[in-house]
Order: sequence, then C-alpha cells, then structure tokens
Amino acid sequence: MKSISKLLTSAAFVSAMLVSSAYAAETIKIGVAGPMTGANATFGEQVWTGVSAYIQNVNNAGGLDGKQIELVKGDDACEPKQAVAVANRFVDQDKVQAVVGHFCSSSTIPASEIYSDAGILTVTPSSTNPIVTDRGFDTMFRTCGRDDQQAVVAGSFILDTLKFDKIALIHDKDTYGQGLVDALKKTLSDRGVTPVLYEGLTRGERDFNALVTKIKSTGAQAVYFGGLIPEAGPLIRQIHEQGLDVAFISGDALAQAEIVTASGGPQNLKGVYYSSAADPKDDPAAADALTDLKSKNVAPDNYTLFGYASAQAIVAALQGTKEGTIDDQVKWLRANNVKSAVGNLAWNEKGDVKDFKFVFYAFDDKGNPVRNQ
Repeated sequence: MKSISKLLTSAAFVSAMLVSSAYAAETIKIGVAGPMTGANATFGEQVWTGVSAYIQNVNNAGGLDGKQIELVKGDDACEPKQAVAVANRFVDQDKVQAVVGHFCSSSTIPASEIYSDAGILTVTPSSTNPIVTDRGFDTMFRTCGRDDQQAVVAGSFILDTLKFDKIALIHDKDTYGQGLVDALKKTLSDRGVTPVLYEGLTRGERDFNALVTKIKSTGAQAVYFGGLIPEAGPLIRQIHEQGLDVAFISGDALAQAEIVTASGGPQNLKGVYYSSAADPKDDPAAADALTDLKSKNVAPDNYTLFGYASAQAIVAALQGTKEGTIDDQVKWLRANNVKSAVGNLAWNEKGDVKDFKFVFYAFDDKGNPVRNQ
C-alpha cells in the first residue's frame, strides 16, 4: 500500500508539473526593470507605461503565435545590489524570456551579466554608459545613445555654440553621471581645454550652496552636470539663488517636465540646456506609436517612448525568429530595422543603435523644451 501510495503521489506530481508547464507555455513573460520607487520612480514608471501600452496592442491582436505576453515588474530603485536581486528573480523565479531594462547604467551593468549567463535578450531604454555594450555581451541592446557620443556633441555645443572655455564639471558619483562627465572631460582635453573644476556630489543631497560658492570662485562660465533631476534641480535653484551667472548644461536625464518644479520654477531654467534624442514627433516613423499613445491618453514622455520602443524591439525579435533561440534573436536584431516610437532603429555588432543623434534643447519662459541645436 505504501508503494502504491508513493506511485500515485509521484504520478500526481508529474501530472501537476505537466499542467503547470502547459499553462506556462501559454504566456510569454517579459521583465521590465527600473526605479519604480524612490527619488527616480518617475523614470521607471514612464518606462513601464510605455512598455505596457505597446504590449497591450500585441495582446489585443492575439499575442505572439497565440500566446499572451505577461509583463513582470522589477523595482531596482537605481541601486546596483537591488538590480542584481531583481535580475536573479527574473531568471530563477519568473522565468522571463526577455527584459526591458534596467534604467540606470549602474543597475544595467551588473544585472546584464546575469541575463547574459542565462541567455536572455535585454534591451535598455536609457542606460548610456559605454560599458553597457562594450563588454561583448551578445544579449545586450539599447534603444538610446552612448555617453561618448553625447559628450562629443556636448563639447561642440559648449565650445563652438556657446563659446565658453571655462567649464566646471560636476557629477553625482554614479555610473551614469560620472561616466558622462568623464567622457566630456576627455572630449574637452582633445580640444585642448582643461576644466576649471572637477567635483562630485552625493546622490540624495539637496544642499549644494558650498559647491556653488566653489564654482563661483573658479570664474566658470558654464557648469556641466552629470546626474539626475533630484540633484540637478536643487543645484540649478541654488546657482540662481546665489546670483551666479553661468550656463547649466546636462545630459538626457533632464528631458523631463519634473525639472521645472525641481529647479524652483521656469524662471530658473533660463540658460539651462540638455542634450537628448531629437523629438520623435518630427519623425514620420514614430507617427503610429504617437497616435497609439494619444488614443490611450498616455503622455509621450521621453522614457515612455523609449520603453515603448524597447518593447517593440523585443517583440520584433521574437516574431522574426518565431520565438527562436537567443542566438537567433540576436542575429535578427543585428540584421533588421525596427520601426519604433523613437524612429527607425538598427543595431551594430555591439548592440548600439546605428547613427544615433543627440541634439540640444533649451527652455522657454514657461519651462517648455525648445530645440536649440
């Protein structure tokens, strides 16, 4: 009786596993990772919103080969250790087939090692540090540009357009922020310019008055900041409060409406510039995605669009290979263009977007971005 009982129990277990496997096969899981809580939660939620909007369309159209796509949210709070935990959960527990993420380069770099080992296609909508794709991980792609590309454009903008050569470089000690500033420092050096100040601040701080005083003492004409809005906003405000007349330049992280409030109002954004991808509203290839977002009452915010585009790239690879192996997916993305929410995308052997263009924006008197170059 004991043997029969064990046999029945074993059979029931196998049957349950088969049912579970059959059920799992009915869905395709895609992880979406970024800062869903904390100071940078706006960015993570924008990415999630963009991915969700596109995947809703795919599911409404019948899914992929009759399978619905299930999104799994991972909150890394832009913290590397938490990003590793999210990545391990995606791989071991959630069994995702692809990942949109992470947001911060400091999170993407360690997490992508886990995805590479697991053979999981990964597309970041925002991580611009060159290390992300320079390590030779075939599974890693991005829909955004690189810091070294951004730095060349920034150097030209500061030296040739604004015609300033006394430049203070400030970073937030994070992989994205410091990486961006270091890339600009090299660009300036190549042009024979030495910054008047190179300094790091700490993420989470809000009182930068001592730093502003130090900037003032250097005679800087421009401040270039590498970092995110929670620190950029107070720094801009305190520069104005101390009456320091300098241009403030930064990267694509400032391409958010939150910068207006964080900096103390639109009056403080005079003389503030940031580099970013060109507005997709000017690109006919992005028209369908923009129409779709409008129909869903979703604001076409910067990272909403890049999240949407990253999801489009993943779905295109899965469709194009009929859910083939990761090697098939990688080869497909390298060989094909994808019409996306940020225009037509094509990738090189590293997984970087070919011919990605950065342009500069300023702000009007209401705090709205206006293309400057």
